[in-house]
Amino acid sequence: MQVIDLTHTISEDMPVFPGTMPPVISLTNTYQKDGFKESCINMVTHTGTHMDPPVHVLPNQPTIDGLDVKHFVGPGIVIDVSNKSEGDSITIDDILPYREATDNADFLLFYTGWDSYWGKSEYFGDYPAVDDSVISYINDTRKKGIGVDVIGLDPVVDKMLVHHRQLFCNGDKVIIENLTNLDRLIGKDFIFIALPLKIKNGDGSPVRAVAVIQ
Repeated sequence: MQVIDLTHTISEDMPVFPGTMPPVISLTNTYQKDGFKESCINMVTHTGTHMDPPVHVLPNQPTIDGLDVKHFVGPGIVIDVSNKSEGDSITIDDILPYREATDNADFLLFYTGWDSYWGKSEYFGDYPAVDDSVISYINDTRKKGIGVDVIGLDPVVDKMLVHHRQLFCNGDKVIIENLTNLDRLIGKDFIFIALPLKIKNGDGSPVRAVAVIQ
């Protein structure tokens, strides 16, 4: 069995969404004083590789802990859109060459290659983003979710998170952002797993996202 890690490491110097508090990791217990090591992590729920549930942008919608755990696991497919340039849209035409596989997948993961900018200022630039046609396809085919290797589903300049809202008003889908290593899954059959922390009334959570290659 081959397992591919799709998750960025959480650290105090990691990239965070502009204006967001970076993680603070502090020791609370030490080997010398207490005989064991323990740390306190203070961070926003949408830090690093993380999951957005519908309640992230819409009130009275499913929360992280309100979704069944089976909703975080399923067949995935990586759609290679690394040929896109800054500001380009990802459209239904990019899905069509994979159509049979995408129809049978629970999760559509879009590889832009933008994760190569992780830790650099370019990461917050005008990355390729999906358009309305992709959101409509995901809604129409009742996917469990969508994943991207950029900081957000919507363009970084879209403060209204329009595509989040379009996706979440049509069921209990999830969004996984800041994925990495998706290039290792191109053309592969795999099960995608992204398990969030079970936070009461959670509006989001970091995940450990992995792919188990069939």
